[in-house]
Formats: sequence, structure tokens, C-alpha cells
Amino acid sequence: MATEPPRPAGRPEGGRGCCAGGGRGESEEAEAAAQPVPGASPGPAAAGGGRRRALNGCVPLSHQVAGHMYGKDKGGILQHPDGTVLKQLQPPPRGPREQEFYNKVYDSDCCDRILLELREYLPKYFGVWSPPTAPNDTYLKLEDVTRKFNKPCIMDVKIGQKSYDPYASAEKIQQQVSKYPLMEEIGFLVLGMRVYHVSSDSYETQNQHYGRSLTKETVKDGISKFFHSGYCLRKDVVAASIQKVEKILEWFEGQTQLNFYASSLLFVYEGSCQATTVRLSDVTLAEKRRVPKGLLSGGDVLEYNNNIHVINSTENGKIEASVGKGLSKFYALHKKSCSKRHHSQLSLKVEDSEQDNVWKSSTCITQEHLNGNVLPQLEKVFYHMPAEPKESAKVEVRMIDFAHVFPSNTKDEGYIYGLKNLITVLQNILDN
Repeated sequence: MATEPPRPAGRPEGGRGCCAGGGRGESEEAEAAAQPVPGASPGPAAAGGGRRRALNGCVPLSHQVAGHMYGKDKGGILQHPDGTVLKQLQPPPRGPREQEFYNKVYDSDCCDRILLELREYLPKYFGVWSPPTAPNDTYLKLEDVTRKFNKPCIMDVKIGQKSYDPYASAEKIQQQVSKYPLMEEIGFLVLGMRVYHVSSDSYETQNQHYGRSLTKETVKDGISKFFHSGYCLRKDVVAASIQKVEKILEWFEGQTQLNFYASSLLFVYEGSCQATTVRLSDVTLAEKRRVPKGLLSGGDVLEYNNNIHVINSTENGKIEASVGKGLSKFYALHKKSCSKRHHSQLSLKVEDSEQDNVWKSSTCITQEHLNGNVLPQLEKVFYHMPAEPKESAKVEVRMIDFAHVFPSNTKDEGYIYGLKNLITVLQNILDN
């Protein structure tokens, strides 16, 4: 895997996340104590967001959703001007253990197939960094996983049946178990999330207390909140997330070298609707009882993006709808399936040169007549179409937080248990 440094940061509106799951793990939160940003000058806040300016142009990470944060806790994560993120090394033995893990996985001489594949699921690692004015302060220099997103939606989920490692004291074990007694049964814990709502152009955030409040009965609804845009459930993102978690599970099923404790998965997806305009006119609607679900007459399959949002009312028989540019497209193949009866007319045309190769002409959608309120009727049109996107949504799922990784000669059953349960929950969200 190439490990060249990211291009210089050119941050769009709203800033960027990072390995946004957090500095030190949530399991160390009891040891946190307030501490100012190293090298930060006292006095007024730095211009541009009101955040204090740290060393060499570094600033506290704006999109962090879990772990310790600068200005509030001891330690935390900074954003480097070159676009990488800086995770402060924890005190021994946790910090050196995490650094050793990254060094081993990203060793240029590494030829271990298991570790080489593991790189796919981690943030890229660029070594360590220390500020010139504080050479004893060491930071891990990591890829900003959220950097390519305009409105990153971020969720940190701790995975495994135990959030303490095999060398934890009885006191530490009791402390961790008391924080979330259901960890062993559920196998994962939501540490935090940040979700962009298109409808209000704002973010909704939840912290670890939200995750700890979730039970077996409520965890599905609790996690589904992360995939809701304010308009609808982003099933395309859920489906893409499942695929990525399944790849990580496949890696764990095939390795017996390492066991992970108090480690997390970081989920990131694009929350903004970089909209392509879709016009719906001149397509005859046949009654759905005449055509199987998801099919056009003649056997043509209609695929769709489940995130269509009507943004204007009808005007001269046309409806404006917004569809996420990076999401799966609508495909409808052939007008011959259209009924010749006198029904409302709709057509699908895309006014976007990037998608000219996909949208060629007016097509047909099979469904009931559009009568009365257009929005409920339009929702019905797409309700029965296939939910799985043809093209994966823009989604990242990466493993983070490795202060409690230990050599092993057996499968990591606790982590595998958590991944399988998480996949089950995500699948239930998708199916419902």
C-alpha cells in the first residue's frame, strides 16, 4: 500500500474529520485531566473557527467524535497543516505498544501476507512527529480518513466482548464492565457519532453516554440514527458499510497472530447531497399489480437510488428531485413497458454531463397513478424497487485505536463475535 503523504490540506466549508474516533481510547477517560494545547499562545482564540492555534499551525481536530480532546482532556488529536492527523502517544505501556503495532504493520520490509492485507483496513501511517519546541512530545502521524469528504458523517464503534486487555487489574476490569455491562453480550459499543442532516444543513452529535444507553432492544434503532440524512434512511450507505465490515471479518477469520482489545471501527460517509437534477415527466405509469416488484414490463429491471428527495412542487407536469451524485443511479431500460392508457406522465432526464453515459432517454416507471399529494405518491413509486445499490456509496470503514493489541496464536473470538453481531444489526436496518 502506498504511504505517500496526503496532498496539502485545502479544507472545504465545515472542516475535516480525521481518524476522528479519538485520541486515547474511551477506556482511559477516567485518567484524563484538563491540559492546555502544547505550544498554544494564551490570549484570544485564533482566527477561523475560534479554535486555539497550536504548534506549527496544528489545530485541535474539529470532527473528533470520541476519545480525549484538546483543550478539554489530557492528550487528544491535532490536525497538521499537511492534511494528516496527529495522535499524541499515550503514556507507557499503551503508547509504545500502539507505536510498535503501526511500525510492524507498515515496516517497509514487511512480507507477511496477513499484515500487508491489514493495511487496507487501517489509516495510513507516516511515522512519528514531535514539535520543535517540545521534542519529548511524540505524536503518531496518520491519514485523515475523512479528508476526502465534504460533509463527513462519522461514527466510532468499539468492537469486542471485552474493553480491557488480558493484563488488566481486577479494579480496571470492574471499571470497564461497569461502564457498559452489555458489552460481552452485544459485542460492540457506540462511542460517538456525528451525522449531517441535509434538511437542516446541520450536524447532530452523540457521545459515549448515548451508546451506553443502548440495549439489545434499542441498539438497532440507535445505530440507524447514524444512517439517517434528515430526509430518509441512507440504505446505500448501510449496504456499503456491511460489505466493508464483512471484509474486515474475513481478515479476522483468517488470522491467528493478533488479538485486539478496546479497538474501534471508524465509519465515515458523505452526508451532503451534491445534487444532480432529475426531471420526471412524460413517462406513463402502469399499475403495479400488472408488473412484478422492481421489474418493468418485458423483464427489464429498474434500479434506483433510495435517496430521492422532491424539492419543488409540480410545475407544468414536471417534478424536480434531488439525487446524491455519488450514489447509485437510476436505470430504466425501454419505453415499451409503458402502458398506453391515459395515466400521469413522467420522464427521467438528468441534466448533468457527468452522467450522460448513464441517462440516455426518457424511460418508464411502473407504479400506481400519481394522484393527490405528489410527495407521498412519489415515495410509493420507489418503495418497492431494489434496495441494493449498483454502485457503492462513498463510505470508509477503518480500524483505529491499537493501544491494546497483543500477539496471539488463536483467533480473536471476542472481536469476531462483535463484528458478526454488528453485521447482523446493520443487515436488520437494511432489511427493514
